[in-house]
Amino acid sequence: MMDDFFVRALLAGVGLAFTVGPLGCFVIWRRMAYFGDTMAHSALLGVALSLLFSINLTLSVFLVAAIVSLLLLGLQKKQGLSSDALLGILSHSTLAIGLVLVAFMTWVRLDLMAYLFGDILAVTTTDIVTVWLGGFFVIVCLCLLWRPLLAATVNEDVAEAEGLKPARARLIFMLLMAVVIAIAMKIVGILLITALLIIPAATARRFAATPEIMAVMASVIGGLAVIGGLFGSLTYDTPSGPSIVVAALVLFLLSLLPVRGLRASNGKG
Repeated sequence: MMDDFFVRALLAGVGLAFTVGPLGCFVIWRRMAYFGDTMAHSALLGVALSLLFSINLTLSVFLVAAIVSLLLLGLQKKQGLSSDALLGILSHSTLAIGLVLVAFMTWVRLDLMAYLFGDILAVTTTDIVTVWLGGFFVIVCLCLLWRPLLAATVNEDVAEAEGLKPARARLIFMLLMAVVIAIAMKIVGILLITALLIIPAATARRFAATPEIMAVMASVIGGLAVIGGLFGSLTYDTPSGPSIVVAALVLFLLSLLPVRGLRASNGKG
């Protein structure tokens, strides 16, 4: 019989994996990995502001991540710097400001490691409800935006000509990413969120025949990574958040083997 805390961790982790799978596919397709990293780094500033103003942690992280998204869109229109340069500025600036604010708040005892690497074994029933409700909201929105987002990923000019409003879809997608960052931070931590977004989607890409199948496979692979990582953490007494990412990496590496073998056999034939 598994302990209650472990069951809660499984429920929260699997719920998060099902949510980030489809989002991770768009991160892969649109080459937005650095954007996901920037959003994750901004979460620490959200933590600092939450402690400073005594507001809800998840709400604070979401608001900061959303503001960073809007800042990025606004700065991109200036066309003075490339997107990767802007992302680098925003990523390191928000992380640094968050650390400085935490250092000034000497009256607060903060377990920084828990925020950086997550503490999924400490999730509560309220956290599970937040993850599943937030995940359901994200998936519904993503389903509604699927066609314009997919069309803009292939060719934004064509999507605009067809009246699909790709700019609006991109903005909403960024806000959905902010929601995911807010609900994922406590589970896998600030530094590991991007890995959970990218690795399952990259693994699914090797086998999926259509974008829809890839999105479903990414969710399933993410769920398997959560389950494998948690059981590995329980067995070997390793940190739970990093263990989940390691499990996802193992699945990715295993996915390389049959594909390479198949290519080799085809080449000999």
